[in-house]
Amino acid sequence: MKARSSAKRPSVRIRELTTIEDCRRLPDIQLLVWGHSARDLTPTHQYRISALMGGILLGAFVKGELAGFVYSFPAIFNGKLVQHSHHLAVLPQFQGYGIGKALKWAQRDWAIRRGYSRVTWTFDPLQAKNANLNFHALGGICRTYLPNFYGIGSALNLGPKIPTDRLLMEWPIREKRLERIRRGRLETGERKDLAKALEKKTDSPDSSPVSPRLKLRDTRILAEAPPSLRAWREKHRLDLIAAWQTALRRVLTQYFGQGYAIVDFNFGDCCFYVLERRRSR
Repeated sequence: MKARSSAKRPSVRIRELTTIEDCRRLPDIQLLVWGHSARDLTPTHQYRISALMGGILLGAFVKGELAGFVYSFPAIFNGKLVQHSHHLAVLPQFQGYGIGKALKWAQRDWAIRRGYSRVTWTFDPLQAKNANLNFHALGGICRTYLPNFYGIGSALNLGPKIPTDRLLMEWPIREKRLERIRRGRLETGERKDLAKALEKKTDSPDSSPVSPRLKLRDTRILAEAPPSLRAWREKHRLDLIAAWQTALRRVLTQYFGQGYAIVDFNFGDCCFYVLERRRSR
């Protein structure tokens, strides 16, 4: 989805959600945004106690109406205390105005004030819009692939028998480059000349991936991802979704194991993860 015109962008106020009345609105937003069944909803009482016991729970309001929220809780990652961001949701009528991005930057500000240096979260590697937000708009990195993390049969599946693969994001919130990203001043450079570890067989939007190239040694490489799954889901082309998931899993798992990390995402008619060889954590 393209960002809507800035001339029409509403004024947004972000504040903590601290009362039980605030928390009671959040399961309804989950239903409207994700369509989860009742058993898969995070309940009101979980938000309420998390907000009291060190979690970050922020709501975005447009003319007094709750338009979306972000929720994270304290966690341990690689032996260090982090905030793990579990939910970012914006109601459909407010999507496309940059509210999700605004909530994430507000979450960063709150986490820094509380002494954190890193925020983590998971997302589906086939969701290009989310990848663009996580890597390109926010400056996150990833070097951990979680195959079928929530299991088959979960409400989070892309389709029957499609595993729930996830990338584990790391957001180093104190890095100086994030301020340049926030102000839109970080130059990403041209990526077309980089070696490609994964790409489509043809230019057709319904093309499956070619065999992954798993022996590249370039400093930076690209791994193609589909720009959208909507048409495939409408056409019940679960075979294409499964093929792309399998190919991306092979590529990312291989290169993560060789010391690469995803550091950016190119979003457009053709979408690519940008992997870069990095030092260890």
